[in-house]
Amino acid sequence: MLLDSASLYFRTFYGVPDTVVSPDGIPVNAARGFLDAIATLVRTRRPTELVACWDDDWRPAFRVEAIPSYKAHRVVQDEPELGDTPDGLGHQVPIIADLLAAAGICRLGSPGFEADDVIGTLATQATGAVDVVTGDRDLFQLVRDDQPIRVLYTAKGLGNLETVDEAWITAKYGIPGQAYADYAVLRGDPSDGLPGVKGIGDKTAAALILAHGSVDGIIAAARGRAIPTGALTAGVLRKLAAAVDYLSVAPDVVLVRRDCPLPVVTASLPSTAADPERLAELATRWGLQSAVNRLREALGWR
Repeated sequence: MLLDSASLYFRTFYGVPDTVVSPDGIPVNAARGFLDAIATLVRTRRPTELVACWDDDWRPAFRVEAIPSYKAHRVVQDEPELGDTPDGLGHQVPIIADLLAAAGICRLGSPGFEADDVIGTLATQATGAVDVVTGDRDLFQLVRDDQPIRVLYTAKGLGNLETVDEAWITAKYGIPGQAYADYAVLRGDPSDGLPGVKGIGDKTAAALILAHGSVDGIIAAARGRAIPTGALTAGVLRKLAAAVDYLSVAPDVVLVRRDCPLPVVTASLPSTAADPERLAELATRWGLQSAVNRLREALGWR
């Protein structure tokens, strides 16, 4: 089980009331929610291994160099390393990291890469089934039935996870189950600063992929098409021509990397806390004894 940690702690920050505070009044709602999320996932899904995948760089240079607008709207001048992290959350991120370390739950990032790339690399390296827990549609591109790699999509909450496999993607978007990355390139994603091809929406993007298979196939067909036919209407051809510069770089930005450098780690669920005294100290300091106990019970610690 691979956790998209930032997606999860943003969700718990907004899902758990900010009245959940430490003994000295500091908000710890995201931290409590994060621990409870892991406890719930372990209890209900019973993974044998679990990694909390981390954004060591939430806006990697290689993506920004290709498309300068990539997540540019999220940059905060005073704290560019945090982006647009809301007030009340930023200080909780290191608390979560400390709790994971003391509990012995693997947390893994890679300098210069996003958590998505860590997830893509670990999923590719895995020899068995993989569940990716995220609210980010970008990771749909990893889904494949033959390994299998599935996404447990949190859009409706942890209590109502959607299991995203190839059939789910086809039913939702009308494209082949492994074509989501090409679909995302065409459609774009304003939340990530990716413009997409102006004027091409969901239906046209799906029709183009069904007809030509991929962005490369669409471009090749457009270049060789003297007379507009099928999904490549005259209007679509004009839109693709206007977006040729974007299309030349967007796939490298949208594609989740599957080769980022990672150390060898132990991802097995811990049979006991890595540092029991530190975990107890953190639980007391932040008023998270109940959440730590729920995690302890889910993991079967005595």
